[in-house]
Amino acid sequence: MKEHIICRVYPDSIAEELEVEPGDVLVSVGGHEIKDIFDYHYYTNEEYLTVLIRKEDGEEWELEIEKEYEEDLGIEFENGLMDEYKSCHNKCIFCFIDQMPKGMRETLYFKDDDSRLSFLQGNYVTLTNLKDNDLERIVEYKLGPINISVQTTNPELRCQMLNNRFAGDALEKIDILYQAGIPMNGQIVLCKDINDKEELKRTIEDLMAYLPVMESVSVVPVGLSRYRDGLYPLKSFTMEDAKAVLETIHHYQKICFETHGLHFIHASDEWYLLAKEELPKEERYDGYLQLENGVGMLRLLREEFTQALKAAADAVDMQSANFLEVTELSKDPENTKIQGRCKMERITVATGVLAAPVLQELTEEFRRVFPQKEIQVIPIINHFFGEQITVSGLLTGQDLIAQLKGRDLGNRLLLPCNLLRSKEEVFLDDMTLSQMENTLQVEIDIVKSSGQDLVSCLMR
Repeated sequence: MKEHIICRVYPDSIAEELEVEPGDVLVSVGGHEIKDIFDYHYYTNEEYLTVLIRKEDGEEWELEIEKEYEEDLGIEFENGLMDEYKSCHNKCIFCFIDQMPKGMRETLYFKDDDSRLSFLQGNYVTLTNLKDNDLERIVEYKLGPINISVQTTNPELRCQMLNNRFAGDALEKIDILYQAGIPMNGQIVLCKDINDKEELKRTIEDLMAYLPVMESVSVVPVGLSRYRDGLYPLKSFTMEDAKAVLETIHHYQKICFETHGLHFIHASDEWYLLAKEELPKEERYDGYLQLENGVGMLRLLREEFTQALKAAADAVDMQSANFLEVTELSKDPENTKIQGRCKMERITVATGVLAAPVLQELTEEFRRVFPQKEIQVIPIINHFFGEQITVSGLLTGQDLIAQLKGRDLGNRLLLPCNLLRSKEEVFLDDMTLSQMENTLQVEIDIVKSSGQDLVSCLMR
C-alpha cells in the first residue's frame, strides 16, 4: 500500500486542528489506498470520512472528520502528484525538448505526457500513453478540463508526426471523453507543408463536432531552435503563410460563433505579429481559455494595462487639485517625499523580440500620462536557441547580459517573470538574478504577467 509523506499543513485548516504535522504519513482515506492526487481528492471530498495517519514515531491515528462537501483538509505532500510522473514515449518531429543543447539541467529534458498534469497544471497530453483504466478514472472522477495535443485528426499523419504507430488510435479516446461530457481543450502545433492548409481545415472541421464539450482549440506555430542537427527538416512560416493561417481560422471562427456562440478555434499571438495584422478584440477570445499557449496574451496585457493606467492617472488627478502648493513644496529640499513624486526616472524594459513592439506602444502611452518617466524597451535576440525563437520565456541570462552590458540602463531594469524558473530567482541557464544585478550594476524588478503589474512597476 502506498504511503504519502505530508510536507505542509495549512494554518487554521482541518488538518492543523487535528494536530496533523509535516513528516506524518497519509496511509489511507476511508479504508481506500491512495494511488495519486486524484484518488486523494475523490475520497476526501465527502462530508464524513476517516483518515489513517501514521505519526513519525510509528503511532497510527484514525481520524474521523465531519466537514463541508469538497472542503480541503489543508495538507500538501512531498510529491504533488503523489505518484511517479508519466513521461512521453513519442518522438514528435516538432518536439522542442529534442532541440535543446546538451549540458543544461536535467529537468529541462524531461518530457511529460501525464493526463493528471493536464488536469492539475494545464499541461497538454497526446493521449498515447493513456491506459484504459486511466481513461475510466477520468470519466468516473469527472476530471476536467483535459488538454489534448491533437496536431491533426488524420490518423496516418498523426502517426507520422508523433512517430508512434498508436497515435492515430489514441484519437478515439477523444470520443470517449466527449460522450462522458469531460471538458476538453485542444492544441495544434502547426508545421509548414505537413499539417497546415487542407489538413488544418480537416482537423478544425473534425474537432468542431466535439463542440461545446471541447471548449477551445489553439493553433500555434512550431518553434525551431538552432539545435536541429539530425532532426526532421522543418521550415519556418513566412508572413504570407501567417496570413493564410489567419484567414482559415477567421473563417471557422465565424461559423462556430454563429452555431455555438463560441469562436472555438484561436490563433496564437505569433501569427498576428508575423502577418502584421491587428490583434483581435477581447471578446473574440472567449474568456482567454488558451492563455498558456500564447493566445490572447498580448491583448489581455494591453486591456489590463489601459485600465490600470487610467486608474493611476485618475488617482493623480485627484491629488493635483493642490498642484501649485505641491510645486512650491517641492522646492523645499527637506520635503523628500514630494521630491520623490516629482523626480525624473529612467527605466529599461528588456523582453523578447515578439513582445517588444507591443511593450514599446504601451510604454509610450505611459509616458504621455507620466512624462517624468523616461523608458526604453530593448528587444533581446535569442542567440542561445536561435533568432527564430522570439518569445521571452526562452531567453537566457547570458543573452540578456551580452546585449545589456555596457548600455545605459537608467535607474531600474524591468524583466518579465517568465524568464525565471517557477518560484525561484534563476534563469533558464541557471544564472541567478543576483548575479545579473551584480554584473549589470542596476536594480532589477521582475514584472508579473498582468498589465496591472507592469503599470505598478513603472509607477514605483
